[in-house]
Amino acid sequence: MRVVIIEDETAAAQNLSAILRKLLPDVEIVATIDTVVDSVDYFRSAPQLDLVFMDIHLADGASFRIFDSVNITTPIIFTTAYDQYAIEAFKVNSIDYLLKPINDDDVKRAVEKWQRLTSVERSDYTSRVAEVAQHRPVEQVFLVHFRDKIIPLQTKDIAFVHTFEERVTAYCHNGEKYQIDMTLEALQSKLSSNDFFRANRQFIISRKAVSDISIWFGSRLAVNTTIETPERVIIPKARVHDFKNWLTKVEN
Repeated sequence: MRVVIIEDETAAAQNLSAILRKLLPDVEIVATIDTVVDSVDYFRSAPQLDLVFMDIHLADGASFRIFDSVNITTPIIFTTAYDQYAIEAFKVNSIDYLLKPINDDDVKRAVEKWQRLTSVERSDYTSRVAEVAQHRPVEQVFLVHFRDKIIPLQTKDIAFVHTFEERVTAYCHNGEKYQIDMTLEALQSKLSSNDFFRANRQFIISRKAVSDISIWFGSRLAVNTTIETPERVIIPKARVHDFKNWLTKVEN
């Protein structure tokens, strides 16, 4: 059995690997991946796999975003410390998931369930996973603190979000800016992937804020935005393909 583990916590990945090797002597863990970007790159090569264990929250955002770029035909068992939306969605669609901390019995049950599926049922299963991933909920309004007030900030007003020294700031199309009390990764998971793109470790940018693009050194791109940014927005070489695809999507 060929298995891939997508998990950004080293201890959790090692624990799952140990359990799989104990329960399945013939298991081959062909890769352990810890980011959305690396997962997309991996699945673009169309590897032959039997099963994927995928953590919902990764170092660079929600793993659901992997499905925005690639079509995964391998059955997936999700893992999570806690994600109420995902759990409810999985229950409705009979998609398997494991709550952390993961133990032997949980993994055994999940693997045995997968082994009982027919080829038709496995195809249907992967379709349901993709459906849940594509229709994840997104936030329309964030509550932000500004001086002595709490202000509702609508996502349509955000031009880009920037992080510096662990401080996350939303810059609006009208020039206003507000601090947001969450990490860039957490914020990314709550924004529409159709309207916002994770440019790099510092920026999430809005489609409406993109003015034009410059060719940059090392096969990278520099994004010019409608309002001034604290630093240049550089799209790494590994993200250029995804960025171009995102920018040319037809808005819903």
